[in-house]
Amino acid sequence: MQTKTYAGIPEEFAKLEKAKVVLIPVPYDGTSTWQKGADKGPQAFLDASENMELYDIETDTEVYKQGVFLADAVTENSSPEAMVDAVHQATKRYIKKNKFVTIFGGEHSISIGTIRAFNEMYPNLTVLQLDAHADLRKEYEGSKCNHACAVYEASQTTNLIQVGIRSMDAIEKTVMDEDKTYFAHEMVEDSTWMDSAIDQMTDNVFITIDLDVFDPSIMPSTGTPEPGGLLWYETLDFLRQIFEEKNVVGFDIVELCPNKDEKSSDFLAAKLYYKMLSYKFLDENIEDEYDNNYDNKQKNNSTKYNEDDEY
Repeated sequence: MQTKTYAGIPEEFAKLEKAKVVLIPVPYDGTSTWQKGADKGPQAFLDASENMELYDIETDTEVYKQGVFLADAVTENSSPEAMVDAVHQATKRYIKKNKFVTIFGGEHSISIGTIRAFNEMYPNLTVLQLDAHADLRKEYEGSKCNHACAVYEASQTTNLIQVGIRSMDAIEKTVMDEDKTYFAHEMVEDSTWMDSAIDQMTDNVFITIDLDVFDPSIMPSTGTPEPGGLLWYETLDFLRQIFEEKNVVGFDIVELCPNKDEKSSDFLAAKLYYKMLSYKFLDENIEDEYDNNYDNKQKNNSTKYNEDDEY
């Protein structure tokens, strides 16, 4: 990454020791099947962030003062499996440093690694997926770490709630829990979908946002745009309620596919990330010490967790 600090914030707010937030870029686009370019997403997001006002009107806060450390990008791309493992290890490393860990991709396959790490660290985890696509294939094009498989593992190991879905293969219905799936065409007619989705969440929530969940009218620069998506303020309303009512333990944002002639999508991604941080730290004083509620003594959720791993 060419950027020295997230959003160009002063160094005093960007040091790992003092920062409450860690941002891990993952410029990976190894398994996308239509428009390429998601590997350029993290840099486009960071460039847009540098041109964003850092005072948030809605929350009356300047959340960057909580501290945001821009970690080294995860650049492993020898195979999808190696990439997922590298993301998993990097994510877990910073959770164990008592940070609020966020990840910006890259295509959606990176979320296999992020979700795996959070599921190992937090009990009774809900994964909230905002996405146009179900991404529930067990395997695709010879790999279980394909973008089409992004939340299959989560469907088996966590409380997965899917919102905004409007494109899927028939085989995915055999895996999908339709009681916890909010299809876009139904959401249009249902004013209670936000409350219903939140009621189905456990206390600990990890959010994965594929930017194609948004309608292409406001987010055209994504790998597989689908008509009929979410709009800006309804999405923010939903997210703010979740941050108010649940313990959001981290999040990732994926599938920004930048277009040099269309910069509004880059800026939407930048603003969305900053809004989510603003909601997370809304009631926390800058001088307060952050506690991510991870208990190092717990053995959580997964036989994949190796206590001998060094972080």
